[in-house]
Amino acid sequence: MNDRLRIPDPETKRQCLEKMRQVCRQLDALNLLADEAIALAEADIRNSPLSAYRLGRVKRFGEPVVD
Repeated sequence: MNDRLRIPDPETKRQCLEKMRQVCRQLDALNLLADEAIALAEADIRNSPLSAYRLGRVKRFGEPVVD
């Protein structure tokens, strides 16, 4: 029985490295997409009438609104 680890050939290492780089690029793209979605959601929240109402109420009465 041979339990020793063997070093893969250069072509196998190259393919594995390229796949890992591709996965990293895909994860970077997904992170960018998630960041954009979060920014859009935050903009919607800031521009919503309910947020404006709550912010105005906090400024007037100095207490947060709990609905």
